[in-house]
Amino acid sequence: MLSSGRGSQNSGLDVMKNSINQPSQRQLRVGEQIKEVIAQAFLRGHFHSPALLESSSITVTEVRISPDLKHATAYVMSLGGKDMDRILPALNDETHAFQKEINRQTQLKFTPKLQFRADDTFDKALRLESIINTLKYSDQE
Repeated sequence: MLSSGRGSQNSGLDVMKNSINQPSQRQLRVGEQIKEVIAQAFLRGHFHSPALLESSSITVTEVRISPDLKHATAYVMSLGGKDMDRILPALNDETHAFQKEINRQTQLKFTPKLQFRADDTFDKALRLESIINTLKYSDQE
């Protein structure tokens, strides 16, 4: 019995498209390890930058790592979202110190090149919530 195979090809492509955007288990595990190392470094507070020494609590919300495990992006947020315009450049200037800690505390073949970015997830959630609250439904006047 011959079939065109179109159904099986499409489902294979759908699975492939979804797997391209999703991080692997290894990426997730390494990202969590790096997040923990960065959080511990924040607690110790051995920084050279006055902006980091004077800053309030900084939270690492997520670390995303590239598929080859050579690049990592750490998403951070300060308490209340204050002073991020000062904190972010200071963090990126201190990446060498964080990378040394990552190298020392993890068993990775290569230490990923680290980059810090502001986490705007909470801002997006607030904006989305305000949009939803302004919607009027057909049963409302």
